Amino acid sequence: MLQPFDYQRCGKEPSAYNLSLRDLEQMMAERGIRVDHTTIHRWTVRFSPLLLERFNRRKRSVTGKWHVDETYIKVRGQWMYFYRAKTMSVTQSSFGSASSDLPAAKRFFRKALEGHGRPDRVVIDGSQTNHEAIVSCDTTNRLRDRARRRPEADRIRRSQYLNNRIEQDHRRIKRRVRPMLGFKSTATASTILSGIEMIHMMRKRQARYAFNPNPSLAEQFEILAA
Repeated sequence: MLQPFDYQRCGKEPSAYNLSLRDLEQMMAERGIRVDHTTIHRWTVRFSPLLLERFNRRKRSVTGKWHVDETYIKVRGQWMYFYRAKTMSVTQSSFGSASSDLPAAKRFFRKALEGHGRPDRVVIDGSQTNHEAIVSCDTTNRLRDRARRRPEADRIRRSQYLNNRIEQDHRRIKRRVRPMLGFKSTATASTILSGIEMIHMMRKRQARYAFNPNPSLAEQFEILAA
């Protein structure tokens, strides 16, 4: 039986490789562990939300500048928009619909505002839909905010080039999804993609851990699973 691969010696974490579930099945079989790729899929769907919930408790505070954009993911053979908001600290993501419409964008921004509060500035590309969604959701949010007497509106910066930060980050999601055969449902896609986002945040050490300021990816998993 082959010995476990020493990722620290080669300088890469397992998540640095673009592996499908079937690739993981073969890698584990080479090491004497027999598990079907469908079982790995069930583990992902079952435990990813639990780990994400524990990770969010340790997540660093969100900065006031957001980069917002949407990309597309294929679900059941149909392309669907995947909205993402990236800050210097965390990444917020949510599924929209088969079309980049205003109601889908509003649902995403409402979820982001509820989870992270109001940003000071939002950077978007030339999308008029995203601009209208931000203005509408921010207006509603300010009307409900009675703690501040004169809350200012969010500053929106529309620039294709300033939004390269999240455009580059889209590629990491696409690189992880490409080896897969596609998602069967929106719920499953949302769960798996949220887990991928969590791994990226863990690799960038965007959470606080007591007594261990600089844990490895494996150590973070041990802390969250404890």
